[in-house]
Amino acid sequence: MGPPGKLRVVLEMIKFEHTLFALPFALVGMVLAAQGWPEARTVGWIVAAMVGARSAAMGWNRLVDRDVDAANPRTRQRALPAGLVTPRFVALFVAASLALLVLAAWRLNPLCLALSPLAILVLLGYSHAKRFTWLAHPLLGLALGGAPLGAWIAVRGDVAAPPLLLAGVVVCWVAGFDVLYALQDEEFDRRAGLFSIPARFGTVASLWISGALHLGALAGLAALPFVYPPGLGAIYWVGVGGCAALLAYQHAIVRPSDLSRLDAAFFTANGLLALWLFAAVAADRLA
Repeated sequence: MGPPGKLRVVLEMIKFEHTLFALPFALVGMVLAAQGWPEARTVGWIVAAMVGARSAAMGWNRLVDRDVDAANPRTRQRALPAGLVTPRFVALFVAASLALLVLAAWRLNPLCLALSPLAILVLLGYSHAKRFTWLAHPLLGLALGGAPLGAWIAVRGDVAAPPLLLAGVVVCWVAGFDVLYALQDEEFDRRAGLFSIPARFGTVASLWISGALHLGALAGLAALPFVYPPGLGAIYWVGVGGCAALLAYQHAIVRPSDLSRLDAAFFTANGLLALWLFAAVAADRLA
């Protein structure tokens, strides 16, 4: 298989299309920072940074987890354990993605560039967390929580309360759905000596923890208009209501005795939530 074919395999392996989970939150931070829509150059480099960041993080995750994935019946058909692509090619892909992230940070502003090593540490570090702590889920949330904060910094070149609150929202949102997703591997994680909230606390408690994290995300969204000086109007609150409905839907279809609809909860509802919130914020700021 030539390089184009290998690249297609890697993009499928990291679910490149799921970049939409993090990108809308970056765009929310961007629109709030600009109080509207910034210049096209800034938008382009923010998108490039997000693509590079998520691609590097997912590629690294698959690379360091290849032995674990090979032992897990649910994941043993992934590209690396199945031998569809080599570790060397994936490592080169990660390096190229990181280069794109750093290039974008350099083109945005000096603070973005200065903070890029810290961002890389978080992006690559969370993949190792489940080997020593069940707090791996909020660490994954922290990796994605850098999206709105980084976009704010890209526009304004500073740090303020609104993007920090948004980062907290993303941490809670991502950690909540990652706990749900990890329910699939509860027994395997225990046998393999890996750490996760389901492996540590069990299915029922994990569902409660996930629900509490999602309530925290909604509380953060409700608080955002009060720390964002221009304020946010009715369209934003429609967006928050839609997010609440989508989170409630996830928890309604995932039961302790029935995890069969977990993929629908994870992929469909969370992708829609991110896009819905961005559309509400953009419409509110641009109206």
